[in-house]
Amino acid sequence: MEFSGRLRKKLRLACDQKNACYPHSLQFYLQPPSENISLIEFENLAIDRVKLLKAVENLGVSYVKGTEQYQNKLEAEIRKLKFSYRENLEDEYEPRRRDHISHFILRLAYCQSEDLRRWFIQQEMDLLRFRFNILPKDKIQNFLKDSHLHFEAISDEEKTLREQEIIASSPSLNGVKWESESVYKIPFADALDLFRGRRVYLEDGFAYVPLKDIVAIILNEFRANLSKALALTARSLPTVQSDERLQPLLNHLSHSYTGQDYSTQRNAGKISLDQIDSLSTKSFPPCMRQLHKALRDNHHLRHGGRMQYGLFLKGIGLTLEQALQFWKQEFIKGKMDPDKFDKGYSYNIRHSFGKEGKRTDYTPFSCMKIILTNPPSQGDYHGCPFRHSDPELLKQKLQAFKISPTGISQILDLVKGTHYQVACQKYFEMTHNVDDCGFSLNHPNQFFLESQRLLTGGKDIKKESSQPETPQPKPSVQKTRDAASALASLNSSLETELEGLEDYFSN
Repeated sequence: MEFSGRLRKKLRLACDQKNACYPHSLQFYLQPPSENISLIEFENLAIDRVKLLKAVENLGVSYVKGTEQYQNKLEAEIRKLKFSYRENLEDEYEPRRRDHISHFILRLAYCQSEDLRRWFIQQEMDLLRFRFNILPKDKIQNFLKDSHLHFEAISDEEKTLREQEIIASSPSLNGVKWESESVYKIPFADALDLFRGRRVYLEDGFAYVPLKDIVAIILNEFRANLSKALALTARSLPTVQSDERLQPLLNHLSHSYTGQDYSTQRNAGKISLDQIDSLSTKSFPPCMRQLHKALRDNHHLRHGGRMQYGLFLKGIGLTLEQALQFWKQEFIKGKMDPDKFDKGYSYNIRHSFGKEGKRTDYTPFSCMKIILTNPPSQGDYHGCPFRHSDPELLKQKLQAFKISPTGISQILDLVKGTHYQVACQKYFEMTHNVDDCGFSLNHPNQFFLESQRLLTGGKDIKKESSQPETPQPKPSVQKTRDAASALASLNSSLETELEGLEDYFSN
């Protein structure tokens, strides 16, 4: 087929106008889509976006973010799902359109609770970080401008003038070729995190931030914008839910696929109180092992610790009656009057099991919730040891857990890079004598179940009789799947997990 010059010009103009809608492979999603789409496309985009965010979550736990392996795996997932990821690719309009619309669809589904919002924001931030890290340097300034971020790269003359001060104040520039590094002049208030860490040069109310550090500031802006947008979306949700076509779809999305919540009591009553001490050393993650030891030593935990540990114990199988007995026995050892416990503490335990107040059946805290919310203060023992402990204190804890010096160094390196869940996964591998645990760790109760599966050969937790059994020897070194096969298994389980969602939408 031949086109006249006029027609070719017209087609090229139409293409340019379409591409102008999405000038970059990443965006801040400042404007909602305004086009009409079919219900089938709405459903398909929702499914694909959930698949993408689940892949982002799982890869972020299986690999250290920013490494070449992580980048390659995530790029392959994005390409497979036909979303945008790189600049300067041909026919990018449709992938960028899919990215834009699907993001706003999931806002409707994931604005409905604090946990859903937290999960959604974290995965979207990781996706933005990946895309920004592969954005060509000559495109960065335009992206910042289009995202309403008034950050200007300083001139070479200004950079040379402040070279010594900026290099001395920015640890991220160690080993970086100074001549090729861009530096941005940013209002001081936008760089507070860098300022707190003494990692930025300040002058006349401005921070001079190297390109390597600016991603943290961009992510903070993105988080603030998205958090505010989700709050506004939640207010208008009743109007959207009044549409009978969308309500079941959004509800189905919001109730699934942020990971298992471990609220189902399949193991309820299958462990005895006598087993808890033994299980704490063999199968508890460090956060719960720390809480258990503090409770046994002090015969008391503050509210944050009781909530985190109590819900974990509920998730591994303690019944309400066992929980009341467990906490009462321990608190009484601390010279607490039994009547005071019954009046001041037993109500909270029954409340966490959904037997008081609003009758909400509370679920155990995920790793993300523990890491991101309610940091411990002086005298508290809750939180994540990898996130909230001083490095020297963490080193002492790992030594007490009999981790080898080499293993401690590996874990501390991961913690220094803020890869807290990967550090916990490494702890699992070292304490269970395996080369690769073969799963992505995102929940303390998952740690416990995987530990028990490994130690018992996949059998259910066996409740001990009053005569304690002779403990079984620790299994020999078990060669599990390598990282590639583990990821293949991960993708396979993700596909299985999402089949139900696709079947639901196709009915």
